[in-house]
Amino acid sequence: MSVIQKTVQLEGSKGAAESPALFDSGASYSCISPDLASQLGTLEPLRRPLSLGTAKNGDTLTATHRVTLDFYLQGFHFSDEFLLIPDLSEQVIIGAATLQKWRFKLDFENDEVIIDPRVTKLRLL
Repeated sequence: MSVIQKTVQLEGSKGAAESPALFDSGASYSCISPDLASQLGTLEPLRRPLSLGTAKNGDTLTATHRVTLDFYLQGFHFSDEFLLIPDLSEQVIIGAATLQKWRFKLDFENDEVIIDPRVTKLRLL
């Protein structure tokens, strides 16, 4: 598990902001601080709270809300849902579910996020 930090442009139904984001292959989900999320979009309660494990044995975090946001990296447009996590160590974490969905590859040697431009094209069949 490793991380790469990049600045992303975030957009939601209520506004936009630029923020550093941690691209974290060890995080299952993408997460955002509640303060930033409430500035950007409409918060949606989860039907059931989601308990998430942390790197510290026995510690858990609970997510009760999510927000759907667009984000931009290297001039490409992406979209996904972010869980709101109180006291998050970073403003934004891009987790494995988003990394896999958009086929991001993390190049830890060069500290880069590699984007396949073919994935960003809308296809209607």
